[in-house]
Amino acid sequence: VQLQASGGGLVQAGGSLRLSCAASGRRPFSEYAMGWFRQAPGKDREIVAAINYNGDSIYYADSVKGRFTASRDNSRNTLYLQMNDLKPEDTAVYYCAADSVRWERVVADLYDYWGQGTQVTVSS
Repeated sequence: VQLQASGGGLVQAGGSLRLSCAASGRRPFSEYAMGWFRQAPGKDREIVAAINYNGDSIYYADSVKGRFTASRDNSRNTLYLQMNDLKPEDTAVYYCAADSVRWERVVADLYDYWGQGTQVTVSS
């Protein structure tokens, strides 16, 4: 599967952004669990959210609970991340990833396919 993330940008603290991740490939998008990860300068890549194959089970990192919402539209082969009440510490490159299993997992090394990343910068 090929993944294309988009929607990043520069926003003030308290603002919102919506990231999208468009998937394409031979295997149906609905057969993959999906994840959003982020990596800030000088830090390791970390899980933001992971969603199972049909979207009815979602994991969130504690740092984004109540502010971020992950969802997917399997009819459009697209994964989303709605980010509200953004904080400067949310500044990072955000990546979408596809996992060949159907249930959500939080370890980056388990994911098989990665998008190119989209920069999110939150100013204070």
